[in-house]
Order: sequence, then structure tokens, then C-alpha cells
Amino acid sequence: MARTTQTKKQPPQPSKATGGYGEQLSFLPPPPFCPIWPTRGTLPDKALAMLMDGRLIDHPDFEAETGSWRLSAAIFRLVRELGWPVESIEIPSPTDDCPGRVIALYRLDAKYTAQALAMQGGAR
Repeated sequence: MARTTQTKKQPPQPSKATGGYGEQLSFLPPPPFCPIWPTRGTLPDKALAMLMDGRLIDHPDFEAETGSWRLSAAIFRLVRELGWPVESIEIPSPTDDCPGRVIALYRLDAKYTAQALAMQGGAR
């Protein structure tokens, strides 16, 4: 009986062609950008104003400006219910009590701010 040597297949190395650098390739066009503006004076409206100013915001920033610690809820509403493409960036922020702690920073790409303002006639 002949012995065959089996070699374990290695996964392809990441490349832009295979989408190995953090972005999944898609053959579908991205959804159209047509968000809904939040109701004036609400926490989502205040969070959106901060994001449209080009700021990278976290919970302490939001609480200092609004008096509310409910940033995650405001971002959830903006993204899931109103269609705003807010980006969440998770960064390590360890403490003595929680060495694996991670916090989120939120941002809105400037191209979406420009598109949204153009849709509104340039005024917010």
C-alpha cells in the first residue's frame, strides 16, 4: 500500500483582491444614502449635531454636553432606525477593576455630512 503525504492547505494571504484587509467585497451596490433626520432637541439630534461637526465622540463628551449618559441609545437610533452610517471604533481602555475594558468612539464620515447638508439645501 502506497503512502501518500497529505499537506494541509494554507489559507490565502490577505490581499485587497480577497478582501483580507477588513472589508468584505460585495457585488451588490451599497444602499442609497437617504437617512431620516431625528426630531429636534432629542438625544439622537444632539449626537448627530456633534458628529456632523466632525467630532469623534465618546460617553464622557456626550454626557458633558447633554447631561445624559445615553449615547449608545442615541447612536442605536441614528443607525438602526434613522439610517445614519455612524462608525463605531472600539478601543482598549483598561482599568484596574476591568483590564479587558473596551470603549466605543463614534464618528460620521465627512462625505455623509456633506451629502446630508446638500439634501437639506445646505442648512441644518
